[in-house]
Parts: sequence; structure tokens; C-alpha cells
Amino acid sequence: MSRRYSYPGPRRPRPNRIWPGAPYPLGATWDGVGVNFAMFSAHATKVELCLFDSPTATRESHRVTLPEQTDMVWHGYMPDVRPGQLYGYRVHGPYDPQAGHRFNPNKVVMDPYAKAVGRTVRWGQYEMFGYKVGDPAADLSYDDRDNAAFAPMGTVIDSTFTWGDDRPPRTPWHKTVIYEMHVRGFTMKHPRVPELLRGTCEALTTDEALDHLVSLGITAVELMPVHHFLNDQQLVERGLSNYWGYNTFCYFAPEIRYAAAGHVGDATVREFKRMVRALHSAGLEIILDVVYNHTAEGNQLGPTISLRGIDNAAYYRLVPDNPRFYLDFTGTGNTLNMRSPRVLQLIMDSLRYWVLEMHVDGFRFDLASTLARELYEVDRLGAFLDIIHQDPVISQVKLIAEPWDLGEGGYQVGNFPVLWTEWNGKYRDSVRRFWRGDDGVVSEFATRLAGSNDLYEHSGRRPYASINFVTAHDGFTMHDLVTYNEKHNEANGEENRDGESHNLSWNYGAEGPTDDKAILTLRAQQKRNLMATLLLSAGVPMLSGGDEVCRTQRGNNNAYCQDNDVSWTNWDLGPDEEAFLQFTQRLVHLRQSEPVLQRRRFFQGRAIRGVKDIMWVDPSGKEMTDESWNSPVVRSLGVVYSGEGTGEVDERGQSITGDTLLVLMNAHHEIASFKLPPSSAGVWQRVFDTTSPKPETAQPSDVTYELAGRSLALFRLVAPDANANG
Repeated sequence: MSRRYSYPGPRRPRPNRIWPGAPYPLGATWDGVGVNFAMFSAHATKVELCLFDSPTATRESHRVTLPEQTDMVWHGYMPDVRPGQLYGYRVHGPYDPQAGHRFNPNKVVMDPYAKAVGRTVRWGQYEMFGYKVGDPAADLSYDDRDNAAFAPMGTVIDSTFTWGDDRPPRTPWHKTVIYEMHVRGFTMKHPRVPELLRGTCEALTTDEALDHLVSLGITAVELMPVHHFLNDQQLVERGLSNYWGYNTFCYFAPEIRYAAAGHVGDATVREFKRMVRALHSAGLEIILDVVYNHTAEGNQLGPTISLRGIDNAAYYRLVPDNPRFYLDFTGTGNTLNMRSPRVLQLIMDSLRYWVLEMHVDGFRFDLASTLARELYEVDRLGAFLDIIHQDPVISQVKLIAEPWDLGEGGYQVGNFPVLWTEWNGKYRDSVRRFWRGDDGVVSEFATRLAGSNDLYEHSGRRPYASINFVTAHDGFTMHDLVTYNEKHNEANGEENRDGESHNLSWNYGAEGPTDDKAILTLRAQQKRNLMATLLLSAGVPMLSGGDEVCRTQRGNNNAYCQDNDVSWTNWDLGPDEEAFLQFTQRLVHLRQSEPVLQRRRFFQGRAIRGVKDIMWVDPSGKEMTDESWNSPVVRSLGVVYSGEGTGEVDERGQSITGDTLLVLMNAHHEIASFKLPPSSAGVWQRVFDTTSPKPETAQPSDVTYELAGRSLALFRLVAPDANANG
């Protein structure tokens, strides 16, 4: 007779079942069967894994002690846990702030290796603080309230994704044009992006967003921080938020605010990957602005969110003779401990994850000088820089340093080693000063236009080590740079005390908006001068998102907390904005078509095959003299970029030649009569003059050119017959 079997039904998981597991990889790793949990803590005495049933849970449903510790890593394997599981940790150990230890198991803390966020921080009253806020003993006191209802949670993810034929564009540095942008602000007001998608990664996959970026001609987008970050309690209480995102506490998880329709968990990961795939398909690289110098936990009075509660003494730089306090080179209250191998591992694991798993193409390191501090001073041979240099993955992507921090000796423009490019703050300041009409800046201005060889050539780097910019997220927009003399940050709620006061800006006769047509005409002309200078300089140009459509922040030069119309790009363009967009597009495409503007080597200033690769001229048409270079009142000059004397070769060793260009610049308010340099190779044909807001038909020029006050003109050397044909 046949044996009958009864179906037992689905197996009910027992999430408290735990095996020893493995100490690597760190984080929560789904292997298709179960999940391995591993977390580093050198000074903990016990680590409990907390599993939550939903983002609204006020207590964990299961609390399981990690059974093993190997080389200071606490770990365990749970065969019954699946992707989508929400989790956090309670870490036991000494609470002794004066010794640098701040363990408090009443506080659920976030896994620093969490790949997705299931719930961000909820601000209660003071539950997120490890000490009793308001106690006379301040952070030396101990808070025993449970924060499970408010703590952030990680999510176990299934990382599988169909990338198809996705490939990194690998645009060479010398052909790169960067567009710094904010994921949310770029599309929040875009009328042709579906409303539910605006402000998200998904919005950047739409034709409307991609068409703008591609038509602009840029080759890479540099995304302001997309690692999950904290909305500071004091900002929330003021009705504001941390818009910029330089307040990271999870270096692997995408920011959930940039996910469409409020998705959380691994949906945010898939959406980010779709964005990368779409940008790559449009030929655009993705560079992430990353914040590894500090975390969102602040100083000793800050909240306990993650690293502070996991192992404060291991993760942070503490004052050597008083470890209750933090060394702060960042202005945020704390600094990550770059002398710790585990901190270096955290950063390198994060970088490799974003390249290998998320397919990004490079990184811009916020306050990068901090990362090179081992003892106190910035060290070019610091462990972080050494590790980057030898890493087979990270050394092959684009690396950009913000080469300063707030500590002594932190301004390190020009001092990073090979492989690194740098935000060139000296370029920014020199260009602003020249076009403002300051005295005595023409010599440095010329050096910056030619690629800043004084900063980069001595270390074996190339002109593209200089990331040239006139404006960035931090400071005035280009429109505001020519509209305001002073910052106007009252909306930030700090009585206009925040933000940089030394802006090198000029309002040209009226502070802010005006109906004066003469002032408006001059402001528009100066914007064209600034944009043209940026895109005609040797190095890598970086445009600040929205500058091409005259984005304004109403004079706010520190809009870090303005997640509103102050920061969002306005796509309702009038005739003036349309004209400037077209002007910018034309400039970018011109740069991409002219080999002389994409140099891989510094100019020599001497004859190559009988032709000087660069020549600086004064209004007489003759080469600049030492007297002219040193004169404090010279505000006009020209430069000839030789298309024949580049001395460069292509991938097959063939000589690269192109057009010879002449750029005339006049920062004086009066007309400068320029005698065009004579040439036996042809005649000068005007390409554009910034006094005109619209593209013009190329036309021949007389021997003398009347260059209007505060204007720039570009010429191309053409054969006489070509000029005759128009």
C-alpha cells in the first residue's frame, strides 16, 4: 500500500537561531541561505543584534548575542534571516568618557556597514543621547532611557541587479568637464519630470534630465553627498534640514530622501543603480562627493547614533591627554581616526563597494587634508594616501581632493601626490579678482589660466590635476557673485553669522535684484566672462549646477539647510536665462572640439617646431614684458594658444594639432584697443565676444580690435581663403 505524507506547511523561521559565522566581510551579508553579521569593536564586552519587524516598531522583536569574537570582530550567522530584515546593535562596554569610552547598551546603534537604511533617526526628546541632556555633569552623566523607538535601522539587502552591458565611460582627465549637482535640487522644480520622481535618483534617469546634461556637453556629474546623512536636531527644530548632506553616518547606504515614492531598504539601492546605468548609457561618469573626515555624531555633546556607541576610542581622534574631548579639524565637532587600521578599512571597504557594486567612476573627498593627518600635521605620506595609491581598484578611478581643512596647516592646494586632482581654490580667487578689476593680479591670473604649473608640475602631475572652478555649492552661485556685495544668510536662522564673508564679489551698483538695465547688462556680461574664462583655461573645468541657467540663492552663500526654492534649480527660463544656457553649451562644445584646450602637458612658453605653444600679449600685440607683468594697474592681456605647437600625441603616437586660438581679456571699465598679433599662417576670425549675449556668425577681424570694457573675445586663426568664404 502506498504511504501517505502530510504537508507540514511553510517552515516557521526561528530568528533567534544563530551560528558562529565569520568575521569577514563586515556588515550584514546575505549569501542566499542566511545572513552573516559582523561588526568591529575593540573595547566592547558584549554585542547584541536587535531585529525589528517594521520601521514603526518601538522595540526589537528579537535580541540575540553575537556568539563569537575574532580579532576584535563580533560575528554570528543567522540561517533564518532574509533580505528586508531591519536590524541594529546594542553594544556593551565601559561608560567612561574621561577614558574615551561611551558604551551605552540602552542605545540601539546603526551598523556602519549597513547597505541600506530601513529607518533614519527620529528625534524624540533626548533619547538619542548617551548622557542626560541638561544634567550638571553634562556628558559625564549616563542616560538609561531606551532609544529603540527613535534609533536608525539598517536593512539586510539582496544585492543582485541586472546591469546589462553597463560599462564605465572612462573619459580621460584632459577631456573631462564636471558638473557639480545636487540630486534633489536638480529636478525638484522641473516641470517635465513626473512629480512623484522629482528630487530623486529615479528623476535622473528621465529623458528630460539626461537631455539637459548631454546637450550641455559635460562628461561627468559630481553628486553632492549621497551617503545616508543626518538631519541635525537643531535644524529640525528650526523647521530646516541638512540639505547639502555633509553629515554622514552610514558610508555604504544611499540616502533614502533621494528615493522615489519614499521607498526604503534595498529599493533605494536598486534605484541608485538604475541611475548609474542611465547616466553611463548617456556617456556620463558619476563622481561621488564623500565625507570620510567626520561623522554626524558631533562632539562630546552630540548624539549616539553609530560609531560613538560601537567604539568611540577606536573610531575618533581624541585629545591625547584628555580623551573625553575630540580633536576637531573639520569644524563639525569630531574627526575620524585615520591612524586606526579599522577606520582605514572602513573607508577603503566603502570606496571599493561604491566602485565594484554600485559602478561609480570616482570620488571627491570633502576636507581631504584631514584624511592625511596622522599625528597632527598634514602628511603627504600618510597611510590613507599610501593605501589609495596601491589599491588596484581605487587607484584606477577619478580622485579629487578638497585640499584643505580647518586645522593648522590645513590649506594644502598643490601638495597632494600623483593620482590626485584638486579643487583649485587659488584659481577661483584669481579669476574672481581679475574680473572684479582688482590691482596686481594679472600675473597670477595668467598662471591659473595656463594650468597652475607652479602648483602641480613639481610633483610630476599634469594640468588636469587642477580642477578649475569659479563657483561651487559652497558660496555664491555665479549669478549671485555678480549681484551681491555681501552675504544674505538670514534664512539660515544664525543671524547672518554663518558663511564666508570674503567672497570677492561685486554687485555693480545695486545690492540684489534691480531694474537698472545698465547694471543688468553688465552683470550678464560678467557672467559670460567668468564662464568663458573657466572653459578656456588649461585644467579640468567644473560647473556648479544651475549656473548655466542663472540659478540664484538670493544672496545666501551658505544654503546648506535650505531644502526649498532658495537652493532648487528653477527651470522656468526667461530670454536671458535661455541665452546664457546657449552660450554655456556653445562654450563647452567648443572646448571639446579644440585640442589646445585639452592639454595633457603644461605649456613650455618656448618654440616647439618653430612655434611657441603659448604667448601672452599686451594691447600692442607684442609679448608681455616683465614691467607689464609686475604692474599693479594692468588689467588687459591676451593669450595665444598654438594649435601647431602642442607637442602632444594621440593614443597611436600621432601628433595632435588643432586650431590656434587667441583670447583677449579686458577687466578695465574702459575700451582696450588690441592690435592682433601678426601671423604668417592666416588671419584672425572672431568666434565670439562676451558683449553679445547671443551666438554670432564667425567673422574676420581688423588688425586692431576694440575690446569693450569688462569683456572677453575669442579668435581662431584661419587660412585666408577660409576667412574669405566666411
